[in-house]
Amino acid sequence: MKTFAEYKSDAPNWITMAGGEFYPDILTDACELYKPVLVLFGQLLKSSESSERLLKQITDVKQQWMRVQLYRVFRKYVSPQPPVEMLKKKSMIPMVCKQYGKNFRSVDKAQAAFSSRPLPDEALCAVLWEYKDRGQKGYDLTERFFDMFRATFPDFNIEGPVRAGADIQLQHVFSDYPNPTRPVDFVIKDRMGNVLAIGLARYDGDRGGAQEDDRTGGYSNCAKEILQYTNEHNLPTKVIFVNDGPGLLLGSMWNDYSNLERINPDKVMVLTLRMFNERLTANWLTK
Repeated sequence: MKTFAEYKSDAPNWITMAGGEFYPDILTDACELYKPVLVLFGQLLKSSESSERLLKQITDVKQQWMRVQLYRVFRKYVSPQPPVEMLKKKSMIPMVCKQYGKNFRSVDKAQAAFSSRPLPDEALCAVLWEYKDRGQKGYDLTERFFDMFRATFPDFNIEGPVRAGADIQLQHVFSDYPNPTRPVDFVIKDRMGNVLAIGLARYDGDRGGAQEDDRTGGYSNCAKEILQYTNEHNLPTKVIFVNDGPGLLLGSMWNDYSNLERINPDKVMVLTLRMFNERLTANWLTK
């Protein structure tokens, strides 16, 4: 069986490219989707005596999707510093106001800036549209892998969230796993319930630089941790990294993924969807 490294000379032919959308074709749909967000933001802005009050009013919006979009607009008009993930946590809002409030744009200046733009604001709607499908390529990759696996290996079970959903924590796979909250994307078992493989799946769109190092470094730690546990317990469990996308062609990414297999060539596999039929076999899973 060829290693992941041996595909490098022909690498572009072994990755799967996800589809995309054209600009400015998306603007009509983007404006229709996000106009209600901008209308509500404008109403909250007018009724707020301060930027801190505006943030608290956004936090009180009940509908989650709307609230998250309002946070994104707030970052554009009032404070680009706090990340949306921080703003999502209601308990952190007082800290955000204390830590970042001194740099908030004043509510009157935010109102003037907002009023200077058309409604809907095509530019801002296009920016918000970029967030709409974030993560969808990864969901598509996982779903296709699950479909391929179930069609090819009807005698094995694959478990995990097919698209959106909570990751599997290894404490629910191995009761005495030393890092109980270690998240993984899928678990492969035989009909007897024996764990044949633990897997992670990601679509790499445009990674490079520090992000590249973080991803492969985290994968290396994950593989070594799992294999240490399985070796100590004399388990045959393998580790599979399903990765795809043009990001694999950037920088040293292909070499870095190749190094993952070198941790233990018999128990670690990195593959793209196009490598599935050639590399992932029942013999490899069970030997």
